[in-house]
Amino acid sequence: MKVFISEAAFMGIILSSIEVYKKECLGLLLGYRLEDRFIVEYSVAYQSAKRKTNGVSPNHIRHSRIESILPKFDRLQIIGDFHSHPQYGSLKGVPRPSPTDISDMKAGNVYLIVAINDNRRSVRWQENKDGTISGTLNDFHFKISAYHFEGNRLRKSPIKCPFCLALSN
Repeated sequence: MKVFISEAAFMGIILSSIEVYKKECLGLLLGYRLEDRFIVEYSVAYQSAKRKTNGVSPNHIRHSRIESILPKFDRLQIIGDFHSHPQYGSLKGVPRPSPTDISDMKAGNVYLIVAINDNRRSVRWQENKDGTISGTLNDFHFKISAYHFEGNRLRKSPIKCPFCLALSN
């Protein structure tokens, strides 16, 4: 299952990660699922999430409000979520799911994890051999991975984001 990320979704994910850097961000992925891919059209950050340096949780009442409105938008649905793993002191953020992340994942959805770290040297955005995308913007280095379940097995999903490949530092 590949994951295609639109320009609008990519920008929302990156800006959400930067806004609360040193704490985790959390948001919804809106789009649709096809037989062999997820199409992520938009990302919507949770403004009222409870954030920590090593965890984040939504306000469930406010999440319910969002879920009640989404059916009005015919083509889009919640297809998963995204959150960041920021650098904490000398510990680098990594784009791998924690046991808590995995326990919160549901079959049929896609989950993006954004590792955000201090930038030591600028590099162009690229699609990596391990299915992630990575690059730098100003003072930040990002590496984004995607995961989904096939049956009861967690799988890494390769990410495609043509927009990010055209970015320059």
